[in-house]
Amino acid sequence: MIHTKASPQSMRSLIFSATLATALFTVSSHAEPITVVSWGGTYGDAQDAALFNDASKNSGIEIIRESGASMSKACLQVESGSVTWDLVVTGSGGAASAAEKGCLEKIDYSVVDVSNFYPNLYTDYCVGSDVFATVFSWNTDKYGEPGSAGAPNSWTDFWDVEKFPGTRAYRANNVDGALEPALMADGVPADQVYEVLSTKEGMMRAINKIRELKPHIEVFWDSGAQQAQLMKDGEVDMTTGWNGRFDNAKKDGATVGYTFNQALLDYDCFAMPKGAPNKDTAMKFLAEISKAEYQANLPFHITYGPTNKKAYDVTTASQELLESLPSHPNNVPLMVPVSLDWYAKNRTQALELYMELLSE
Repeated sequence: MIHTKASPQSMRSLIFSATLATALFTVSSHAEPITVVSWGGTYGDAQDAALFNDASKNSGIEIIRESGASMSKACLQVESGSVTWDLVVTGSGGAASAAEKGCLEKIDYSVVDVSNFYPNLYTDYCVGSDVFATVFSWNTDKYGEPGSAGAPNSWTDFWDVEKFPGTRAYRANNVDGALEPALMADGVPADQVYEVLSTKEGMMRAINKIRELKPHIEVFWDSGAQQAQLMKDGEVDMTTGWNGRFDNAKKDGATVGYTFNQALLDYDCFAMPKGAPNKDTAMKFLAEISKAEYQANLPFHITYGPTNKKAYDVTTASQELLESLPSHPNNVPLMVPVSLDWYAKNRTQALELYMELLSE
């Protein structure tokens, strides 16, 4: 081996280069943590277990986890110029409306790979995280198991307090998934719901149908955790809500069932508020949690389907579990796909009308 003696000048150059490299590494490895905001209860726990914890560890991106996700709050941060959130979980309709108002950053699809995503489960401003269904659930001790003779099976049944007497619960403070069931209960065919809702008269038809049921609505819920608790405590006999919450409530001992018939097929997604303080790092984290390996784990914690279709190739879930997901081919034809176009154009007006009803 040949050894050469470096000159003092070259040694100084080497030392400077090494020092600079160390400094750059230190800066990159100590980037500011990003703030990721989701919902609470079993949904937030499921995302932590299936997505956030492992993705943070594997990517080296530190995250601060908060609950209380809300597109309204995200837009308020943007409007006030004091954005503190980097990634926010939201329903697809809320994201469509927020994007229309200019509250969201565009997703950088040169960073986030959606080449294996199902079509229509991502937009310019939102990347799908899971597929879920807005359903109605009921106390199976009172009304029978799903599919049994005499059990409820439609929104008409949810509204029929003579055939199915008892207390109801319905959504509060948010119009997402609130008006469509009312129209179907009023006889509007599923494939015409959004056409009817595209006029103020159609919105008022839905509002009036909810007004008809209002004397029997014991609770207006404002979170998924509350939906599940209502059924676990037996506080109401029927409630609207999200399928995964009720499956987890059943695991916890609740006597609860639901049907996918006439349910609203929807997806949750990740959105980034305009002016997110750690945009570049958050985009990299979004790319990480969108990978199939994480999404494949989600159904073990809550029965929501993956948006990345490769997740079905790598999952170890049983066939029984896969068939319970709203995205399973057996279930999709029973449901009404949520119209993001309708929410982008009409959500603000619909929400105003709905809030007026709730304040009566």
